[in-house]
Amino acid sequence: MVNEENARNAGNAGNAGNAGNAGNAGNAGNAGNAVRVFVVDDQDLVREGITALLGIQPGIEVAGSARDGAEAAEAVPACRPDVVLMDVRMPGLDGVSATALLRRRLPSCKIVMLTTFNDDEYVSRALKAGAVGYLLKNLPAADLAQAVRLAHAGIARFDLTVIGGLAAGLTAPDTLTPRETEVLRLISAGATNKEIASRLYLSEGTVKNHISRVLSRLGLRDRTQAALYARDNGLI
Repeated sequence: MVNEENARNAGNAGNAGNAGNAGNAGNAGNAGNAVRVFVVDDQDLVREGITALLGIQPGIEVAGSARDGAEAAEAVPACRPDVVLMDVRMPGLDGVSATALLRRRLPSCKIVMLTTFNDDEYVSRALKAGAVGYLLKNLPAADLAQAVRLAHAGIARFDLTVIGGLAAGLTAPDTLTPRETEVLRLISAGATNKEIASRLYLSEGTVKNHISRVLSRLGLRDRTQAALYARDNGLI
């Protein structure tokens, strides 16, 4: 889990002074195709731990880090990462304001909020600012790395508890049943068929059928298009 305990362990395992070298070594074989990620967090231990954990994940290259939104606003346009992991609450320029600023300066960069705060207001403000995902820091490092890859591919990823909180206030498309709309929202959160089945108490076969009907009714080709449709139509 990406929390202070794991951050401390990662820092010790990777040797805090050599965290950057550990990341480079972990990506030496695929640096050319690696997704470049930038980490923004005001807590030194957490920030350094996250960069160390991501640095040893396949297909991930840590491009840099910053301790607050103002520092990120200067550094990110200079190093031009593919994805930014942004904390929400930071002194000075907070994560939401920094996200809005960076989206104007670097529209191609995908920004994912990574925080301890599961708050509907923060989620709503972050999405309006241009964030493409909202994750909580209690997820495993491998899941965080996968969320970075998905964000780079244009697929939004949200913590399932965050999606549950937002769903109550959203309007479903007239062409979908309530169940199909739930499936669409979970697809948009990056959930696998197995995860959707578990959350909705369905079999994986039933989930596949729902997904096929969603794609057919909306005239979409695949899950990526479904996620983009949900985002553009206010479902996430």
